[in-house]
Amino acid sequence: MTIKEVAELILQNNNFEILTHNYPDGDCIGCAFALALALKQIGKKARVITTDRSKKFEFIFSMYDAHEFEPEYIISTDVANEKLLGANRKAYEGKIDLCIDHHMSNCIDAPNKYVDEKAAAAGEIIFELIPLLGAEITKEIADCLYTAVSTDTGCFRYTNTTPRTMRIAAELMDLGCDSAYINKVMFETKSKARVELEREILENMIFCADNQCAIIYTTRKMTEGLGDDETEGIASIPRQIEGVKMGITVREKENDYKISVRTNDDVDACAFCAKFGGGGHIAAAGCTLKGDLQSVIDKLKTAAEETL
Repeated sequence: MTIKEVAELILQNNNFEILTHNYPDGDCIGCAFALALALKQIGKKARVITTDRSKKFEFIFSMYDAHEFEPEYIISTDVANEKLLGANRKAYEGKIDLCIDHHMSNCIDAPNKYVDEKAAAAGEIIFELIPLLGAEITKEIADCLYTAVSTDTGCFRYTNTTPRTMRIAAELMDLGCDSAYINKVMFETKSKARVELEREILENMIFCADNQCAIIYTTRKMTEGLGDDETEGIASIPRQIEGVKMGITVREKENDYKISVRTNDDVDACAFCAKFGGGGHIAAAGCTLKGDLQSVIDKLKTAAEETL
């Protein structure tokens, strides 16, 4: 599909539910609510369906009052795999009408699909789509989209940042987005609990592959009482170490372990995670593993040794 065909398809339909992946990040939340606000602006009904509501994104959630309606059309934004729908998977699996994404590993089997692998964030796609719907990018929508592109590029520091990304960010600033506030909330603010968590993470860091790989982990006990706000972004910690080409973060969940991989020097994080049924981008990808913590770490160490 072309982006114009996506717009035409949306305009032909009504009563939208917009799906996000589990543990939604700034790109996922920003895209979904920017699209919902645009649809409301042109007289459509829409609501965002999510499994988690992080306090960090409360300023976005508070922008939108959901409509009450019988859903007729299902859109997913920034969702690469139906497995990532989390608790909503059973209700929506096989029911997505339109998939909008930027992950090269996208494997959603939807009748209509638009995937731009060159987009640094799905927010770049929504930025291009909204004017084609006949909607205006208001200050609120600009805030959503700036959150999307800034978080998926690590505040424009990651290798996926392109000139297009910077131009979009500049235009969103021209349109009134509160970039200073968003940057502070997303990248500079830490609670005491988060600092304590980072201390414990660093004390237990594991190195392998001739120190080219650093592995960190969080257990449910370590994060007990903490919200997603307190644990978001920890995946960037191991990759910051000099000489580390691959940083792996292991998070214990209720029934499995969520794995986040961040890489430097053209090491393919997506290919690494594909070994375990996951995917994502070249420099940032993820997967899920089952077992006890030590066996999960051992599997990752072995795969890291082979990769590096």
